[in-house]
Amino acid sequence: MAIIGTLFIVAAAVVHVVFFAMESVLWSAPGVWRRFGLTSQRDADVVRPMAYNQGFYNLFLAGGSVVGLLLYWTTLRQVGFGLIFFCGICMVLASLVLLTTGRRLWGAVLLQGGLPLVGLILFVIAENAPTR
Repeated sequence: MAIIGTLFIVAAAVVHVVFFAMESVLWSAPGVWRRFGLTSQRDADVVRPMAYNQGFYNLFLAGGSVVGLLLYWTTLRQVGFGLIFFCGICMVLASLVLLTTGRRLWGAVLLQGGLPLVGLILFVIAENAPTR
């Protein structure tokens, strides 16, 4: 279960790195800011500082998840699990906050929160499975 959970957490980290790239690096491209529901360059310019900041939150959650996975698969299993769990829960909770902004965002909510949720469930099952 932990191996499959790892794949889901890695996928969640990749999604968050992509959001970092869109929000903090590629924001100037109209195709990017339009994905976030903005309709003019003026609006995109106003939102840019917030998007830039939000992108780094996504990058840090992705990085924390990856570090957690690296620690989990070494002798620091419990530390890694804690870091994976914290970063994953932050991703899931952030997706629920996103849902409160509008029902049209269900796809983004599932992408942002579904992958880490499944990964966390699999890790919890793996950690609580009886040892042989």
